[in-house]
Amino acid sequence: MDMVMKLGATSGVVIFTKSSCCISHSIETLIRSFGANPIIYELDTHPNGKQMEKALMELGCQPSVPAIFIGKELVGGANEIMSLNVRGKLKQLLIRANAIWI
Repeated sequence: MDMVMKLGATSGVVIFTKSSCCISHSIETLIRSFGANPIIYELDTHPNGKQMEKALMELGCQPSVPAIFIGKELVGGANEIMSLNVRGKLKQLLIRANAIWI
């Protein structure tokens, strides 16, 4: 779990995904549309992917991907990101995390 939390704190936006997950791709595209450049960890291709997936599940990510950290904090998965976007709060969260500048 420590490894995931440390990786999640390395950038303004960090996304844990799987290369075959279309929802992960959609969330990445949404975040990039604001001008953010997230760090992406694909669990199915990463050497420690299995351990990271287990840690994400222990943190409450169900399903384990996508898991999104913004501003060094676990925001959650696709539902949380879409909810923030619909309520107009995702952009402000990205600005506060210094992931985008407007």
